[in-house]
Amino acid sequence: MVQSVTRVPLVVARTEFRRTLRVVAGDRTKVLMLAAVALLALGPMTAVGTWGLSVAGERVAAGSVDVFGVTIPEILTGVSALVWLGLTLMATLRTTTAVADLDEPACLLLSTSLPNVVVGLIGAEVVRFTSWLLVPVLVLSGAFAYGAGTALPVIFALVLFALVVPSALSVGFVLGIWIRHLITVYEPIARYRTPLFVLVGIVYFGAIATGRFETVTVVLFETLGDSPLGWPGHILLLGIPNVSPTTIPLVGAFVGTAAVTVLAVALGVASARIHWYADPARTDDDDDAAAERSSDRLGNLLSYGLERPVRTVTVTAIRRTKRAPVRLLYVAYPLFGAFYIVQDIVQTGTISSFVAVVCCLYVVWGSGVVFTLNPLGDLGRALPAVLTSTVSGRRATTGLVAAGALVAAPIAIVVSLVVGVASPLSLRDTGFLLVGTVLGTIAAPALATGVGTVFPRFGSVKVTNNREAVMPSKTAFAVYTAAIAVPVVAAAVLYADASEPLAAVATAILSLAPWFDLTVPATLFARLSWIALPVGLLAPIVSALYAAERFDRYRLE
Repeated sequence: MVQSVTRVPLVVARTEFRRTLRVVAGDRTKVLMLAAVALLALGPMTAVGTWGLSVAGERVAAGSVDVFGVTIPEILTGVSALVWLGLTLMATLRTTTAVADLDEPACLLLSTSLPNVVVGLIGAEVVRFTSWLLVPVLVLSGAFAYGAGTALPVIFALVLFALVVPSALSVGFVLGIWIRHLITVYEPIARYRTPLFVLVGIVYFGAIATGRFETVTVVLFETLGDSPLGWPGHILLLGIPNVSPTTIPLVGAFVGTAAVTVLAVALGVASARIHWYADPARTDDDDDAAAERSSDRLGNLLSYGLERPVRTVTVTAIRRTKRAPVRLLYVAYPLFGAFYIVQDIVQTGTISSFVAVVCCLYVVWGSGVVFTLNPLGDLGRALPAVLTSTVSGRRATTGLVAAGALVAAPIAIVVSLVVGVASPLSLRDTGFLLVGTVLGTIAAPALATGVGTVFPRFGSVKVTNNREAVMPSKTAFAVYTAAIAVPVVAAAVLYADASEPLAAVATAILSLAPWFDLTVPATLFARLSWIALPVGLLAPIVSALYAAERFDRYRLE
């Protein structure tokens, strides 16, 4: 009987985990990204942590019971509470975005009972998190054990891991189910969930960039360490020399963690029953009607300057993106690098001239990514109909460029004026920045049309775990970004007269190689800049003409 009860959840967990492995292994880009993150981000952190814990183990074995005035029990309980809270938040996010969004729910929910599905999904999450966390846990605990001269820290670290991970993921599953229920079933929230997500993202990343996240973390460390969330940290004290755990928190860690896990699984079953068997909120009809009215108004506005075929292409491109905003996710990727810019603004209280130019360059770059970097692939199943219609390549290209400029130009005006006035730039330079940014929002979409035509992508890609969209190819992104960066760098070199410093830096770098004995002349960078700048300025025109010609001559295979 026990075997029949546990077998189905194991099958569900194994199936979900195998699907994850196939998705990751089948995407070489994702594998390379994970490897890069492990090497560049986790690698140095693990190395520093290994060295630090090894030294800490030696000091604890020698009789030291505090680090910078904080005792070992305070450190372990605070860290344990933060780890549990972090795992819970990650599990909540994953449940909201992926785990609670069942693939073929009718098949799964009719094949077995609801408790089996919930336990299986939580079990799959436990395996997923374990596959990422187990090796760092073993390495770090092993480093401390090496310094302390005993293997007990590794054993009790695994015991703590086995208790904390299932309990945190189970609680995260319950929270994620209810958050997803609110944003998909409860109509007042479901209707505005996209702006809500944007607001939450701005608050979260703003907290990181402004340093508030570290402040909150310190407060939680000091507060939660003395709460029941910090009790599991006493388990680690069993393996540390010269430090004894407290009996009541130790017993509470085992009993409380197991009770929380069981209770969370029971609540997860009840919550899943409410969510998975509820009808989703119906907001599509109202959204489509509003989008239709908005498109009509936009078309009427454009009728004063654009002919009808061009207006149709422009309105269709904007409407298609509004209906699938997930396509804009790649445009937001460079914003992750804005943390350092925001930190610099917060620390100095001013916007530097460099930051002002970078903000305007981002607006220019984004204007070409939104609509025009995959002109053929974006048509999808409509590609044959569009190619056989009376719309010419010139009109199609003009319509796409107009869509990009129409959306980006107002943003360019606002951003360039705000950062220009707030920065040390003079009024004359602010005017140049404004004009250059606005002209860039017209030139960048024109440049993107040709690049996207040369490197199209017709198949959809998995943007999130359960969302697919037709995105521009990675080659198109790279070539387009380089085509913007090269003339910008050339203009900066000529404007700042930076040929000599760049030549000195290049000569110094080459001198590091023993087989190179070469002096880079200062005139080299100046000549290359004078070549790259006019070529970069002419590239949008040539690119748009090529896209129009390629559209007229394109043939389906």
